[in-house]
Amino acid sequence: MNATDVITLATNPPLDRLDVEILARLTDNARVGVAELASALGVSRTTVQLRMRRLEAEGILLGFQPVIDLTRVGLGVRATVTLEIDQRVMGAIVDGLRALPEVLEVRIQAGREDLLAQVAIGSLEELQRLTASIVAIDGVRKTTSTFTVATPVPYRVQPLLDQLTRSAGWGRSTPTPPAE
Repeated sequence: MNATDVITLATNPPLDRLDVEILARLTDNARVGVAELASALGVSRTTVQLRMRRLEAEGILLGFQPVIDLTRVGLGVRATVTLEIDQRVMGAIVDGLRALPEVLEVRIQAGREDLLAQVAIGSLEELQRLTASIVAIDGVRKTTSTFTVATPVPYRVQPLLDQLTRSAGWGRSTPTPPAE
């Protein structure tokens, strides 16, 4: 993808307002039925089904998963563990992190730290044991942990999708509104 592709995506997003509204309603309730979605949006059931299939086929809608309150299952401590590593063995390190069930997500980053791992554990003692396990992975040079105290803005994409498609129109039946 080059700069022209990025500009094209920004000016002609692969989504329109109907797509974004379908995604918003699925985000609010992933178990909502197609007929109920169609009725709420004022479009046919076939339209909703085709849109959802297209969103999945294009890799925009990656699936549906439950949102779990980890505190209620005894994992009340959330932390971010950053890792400085020997980048030549990054694949093996990522595999080692993947093998630890407490590791929820790993991201590769640019900057001082090479990897960022989101973890969930039951106590600070467990975090200490977990970081010892992480440091024991060949190629990990150093870890730093920070604790999540609260999550005032949980993960979300809807405001960004709304902004991206603010002038995209509502499918083929409604033209793109004039620029404001």
